Amino acid sequence: MDINTLNNKITTWATELGFQDVGISDINLSAAEQQLIQWLDNGYHGDMDWMQRHGTRRSRPHELVAGTQSIISVRMDYLPANQADPIMVLNHPELAYISRYALGRDYHKIMRKQLQKLAQTIAHETGEFGYRVFVDSAPVLEKPIAEKAGLGWTGKHTNLLSRQAGSWFFLGEIYTDLPLKPSTTRRNHCGACTACMDVCPTQAIIAPYVLDARLCISYLTIEHKGAIPEALRPLMGNRIYGCDDCQLVCPWNRFATSSLHPDFDVRHQLDSPALIELFTWSETEFLQKMEGSAIRRIGYERWQRNLAVAMGNAPQNDAIIACLEKRLPSASALVREHIQWALDHSR
Repeated sequence: MDINTLNNKITTWATELGFQDVGISDINLSAAEQQLIQWLDNGYHGDMDWMQRHGTRRSRPHELVAGTQSIISVRMDYLPANQADPIMVLNHPELAYISRYALGRDYHKIMRKQLQKLAQTIAHETGEFGYRVFVDSAPVLEKPIAEKAGLGWTGKHTNLLSRQAGSWFFLGEIYTDLPLKPSTTRRNHCGACTACMDVCPTQAIIAPYVLDARLCISYLTIEHKGAIPEALRPLMGNRIYGCDDCQLVCPWNRFATSSLHPDFDVRHQLDSPALIELFTWSETEFLQKMEGSAIRRIGYERWQRNLAVAMGNAPQNDAIIACLEKRLPSASALVREHIQWALDHSR
């Protein structure tokens, strides 16, 4: 099949499978590799040691999947249609703020299934070919790849931005040995805007396009396994899983539209839950309610740790203090440290 025709068909098939955009990247990620090496050398990855262990497989696709010639990059919008106003939740410190991407079902399985269908559809048309599907599941530079595939540009907050959709979307990839035609890249449209940098609660965006993960609330609440540095705890507010502040203020997100995918609808009223309600969950309740959610992977201990910090940041409240004191004797050492901090901070 003619390459141009195949590229057009891939776009059509991807759209039919529920992806909002698709593009093709080549495998030359040398510029992104240099940026990654510098970022790692500066220690901005914190305790995400796996980022160094993967070496150049992250930036050299053919080392991860032998024979790779092209990468199909896709976008799937996730902003829930039925969510409570996120600014309202952030302004009510007795409520828990959860990053909007985690309010529904885990995107990994949803996107992987659709990408697999896309690969099978291509194979039905072209014959068998070599490929591997990725959704945030391996050492893949998904944002530089998506940028090269024409899905958008990297904003100063280091998230990918689209003129049509802002940044409320997931990315996925198909590494393939098909010699597809690369898409046209998009121009950066951030201009002089620094809204994302200015609003960051912990000032984790230390320079345009440079994020120090060690300061980032998303890293602290999701990736970091140990005690949260005391100096950063008051800055976290009521954010218990991730942080969306840089996206909430981005002017390009005024063009974002709600997802039509029912799996991204809000589950268990997680868009505006009370801190006390979540903190009183047993581990069994946590595992049951978070089944099929991206939140489940942080585990009950980190869930409790994050909630304890948020409760310590809430206005003085007898009910919160009583809730913390009740949990203190049975908590793990890690959670106990954060509960005690919250109690000291609340009195």
